[in-house]
Amino acid sequence: MVSQMLSAAIWRTLVLLLTAIGVAIVLLSTPSSAGDLPAYLQKVQPSELFDGAERFGEPLGEPPIAPVYRGTEMVGYAYLTSDFTSSTGYSGKPIHITVGIDASGVVRGIKLIDHHEPIVLIGIPQAKVVAALNSIIGKDLGRVAAGEERPPQVEIVSGATVTVLVMGDSVIRSAVKLIRSNRLHPDGAADAKPLADVKALDLAKTNVSDWQSLLGDGSVRSLRLSVGEVSKAFQDAGHEDAASHPETSNPEDRFIDLYVAPVNVPSIGKTLLGDAGYQRLQTRLQPGQSAILVAGDGAYSFKGSGYVRGGIFDRIELLQDGQGLRFRDRYHTRISALAAADAPDLKEIALFVVPPEFAFDVTEPWELQLLAQRSSTGARDKSVIPFNVGYTLPSQYYNVTKAAAPSPPVVVPGEAANETDEPPLWMRIWSINRVNIGVTAGALLVLTAIFFFQDWLVKRPALFAWVRNGYLVFTLVWLGWYANAQLSVVNVLTFTNALITNFSWEFFLAAPLIFILWAAVAAGLLFWGRGPFCGWLCPFGALQELLSNIAKRLKVPQIKLPWGLHERLWPIKYMIFLGLFGLSFYSISYAEMAAEVEPFKTAIILKFVRDWPFVVFAAALLFASLFIERFYCRYLCPLGAALAIPGRIRMFEWLKRYPECGSPCQRCAKECPVQSIHPEGQINVNECIYCMHCQELYHDDHRCPHMIQVRLKREKFMALSTPESRGEKPPRTVVTHNGKPIERA
Repeated sequence: MVSQMLSAAIWRTLVLLLTAIGVAIVLLSTPSSAGDLPAYLQKVQPSELFDGAERFGEPLGEPPIAPVYRGTEMVGYAYLTSDFTSSTGYSGKPIHITVGIDASGVVRGIKLIDHHEPIVLIGIPQAKVVAALNSIIGKDLGRVAAGEERPPQVEIVSGATVTVLVMGDSVIRSAVKLIRSNRLHPDGAADAKPLADVKALDLAKTNVSDWQSLLGDGSVRSLRLSVGEVSKAFQDAGHEDAASHPETSNPEDRFIDLYVAPVNVPSIGKTLLGDAGYQRLQTRLQPGQSAILVAGDGAYSFKGSGYVRGGIFDRIELLQDGQGLRFRDRYHTRISALAAADAPDLKEIALFVVPPEFAFDVTEPWELQLLAQRSSTGARDKSVIPFNVGYTLPSQYYNVTKAAAPSPPVVVPGEAANETDEPPLWMRIWSINRVNIGVTAGALLVLTAIFFFQDWLVKRPALFAWVRNGYLVFTLVWLGWYANAQLSVVNVLTFTNALITNFSWEFFLAAPLIFILWAAVAAGLLFWGRGPFCGWLCPFGALQELLSNIAKRLKVPQIKLPWGLHERLWPIKYMIFLGLFGLSFYSISYAEMAAEVEPFKTAIILKFVRDWPFVVFAAALLFASLFIERFYCRYLCPLGAALAIPGRIRMFEWLKRYPECGSPCQRCAKECPVQSIHPEGQINVNECIYCMHCQELYHDDHRCPHMIQVRLKREKFMALSTPESRGEKPPRTVVTHNGKPIERA
């Protein structure tokens, strides 16, 4: 009975297992479904890109484009912008957008898939950005690709200008690039490409030959010139003076015998360098990198002496496809002799490695240009005549295969180097913001003048108060609320993250005012530390100080924290910064969200038009600043902490102190608005905002105890002395005689 039950259980298990295997086989054999589509297509519905579309087809080509179908009709293609063009946002991370485009080049739909833009993650509603981006839908980018129209401009969203422009630019550039590739065809053959010959070195051919064989089959190419031939070339070119100074007296003498060969080709390299030399060369070369051997004999040196002085060989140049390369000494190796037994004894033999940044294909024709140089009589400059050695690699050294080659782009007259015949996006943004850039540059020049002439200015307290308050109003209203040029710790985190990942200046240049301010702050750190930004250029800092000034006028009681408590509170901002900095290495997106500890976005960029928790937080910090001046700057600002750290490297000390400061005088310490002066008298530059209040006191002979003593001594001396004792010329006395003045000494 038990055995029957076990047998039945085993059979049921086998049946279930076979059923599962069958289901798996069916599923695996099912044509590709949505789950097999690329990630960017799984996040969008076909109908979001084309009205009434029902499904995506199999992606084609590289970069992939996916056909989109309405029933059996193919209505266009879907693609990801970041596959076709750089779409790095202000965050330093790529922006991924799926675009639907029909065969004529009209954009039919746009779907924002993924981004890391901080202003959109928490702040400006994404719907506003998407609405601005959708203004491209319906635009005929085929006419843009043909050069018949200028690229359309997306609508600007205040506070997210850079983000919207980058998104719109990536859609337009990628679409134009796709159109010009000739891959949009309604018959579904967008991936069809003609077969082309593809050459590749045959690394299996390693037979060692001899010098004469290499010369005979063209593996080594030569250029032989006599002194007379070179002199005639200078004469024909109109350089009569240069032609009259040959290297030897006999025109039949050799000017140069020049030999050229690519030694990364195994057979050629082993013949000329030997097995050991060829193996040493291979250890230096990267995959696909080439090396050229150049040898010469005769009266003229192809090396010259320039490379000894400046590191550049100025008498030879490698040419291919209209591009030229001058070799530097770091890519040069001197060869004493050729390995081939029948090779001639040549005076100069050099091995040059082609640097990886120079696009060179040894299987395609190239040239080595020799520049013959001679000095003209009475002239400081040299006359130069070029002689070229053409080289085409013999066919026995490479294999030819047929492979799909990319379709040539549509030839457009006057086509620019980029996809849309437009300058780079950052250059267009700078052009649009010419006025704002000029105003910002002018404001920075004014601030520099304030700092350099601070002694003259602080001696006039009334004027200085007007200058400082006026500058703070400008910073808050124009720089902050109007231009949205509020620096943030997010900039620091983004810059650091870019340095360790994929750094590019382009997305930093996309915000011109932010870039200019950061450049000014970097320069200011060398002279004054963090003070120029925190005390003068931070819109939120200006808002706090202006509110504090109003509170003081309204007799709002001011709270001065005990020094011991204050000293333990200001390190909090450093802890916040280090926490954000560490978090950014794990996830820059999380760090940007945590950076909402800064109220800058709420109070300055979005002008308090935001969800109530953010508004309450910013308002609470401003309310605290009514009683404790610059409360946020003192204790919570991670950006201030980030600037204070490199601010320690400042090279100058502009704030003056007396020996009595701190002992016994405490006036500056008590009146410092942010308590950055230690009771012992020294200024903590990490906390100083450079308001210059202490410098006003320094020169004030009615408030500074030291200056009061100086004034009293001066007044006492003036009272007890005579003009003669002070070295002054006595004044003239005036008497009258009959009503007429008579001057007497």
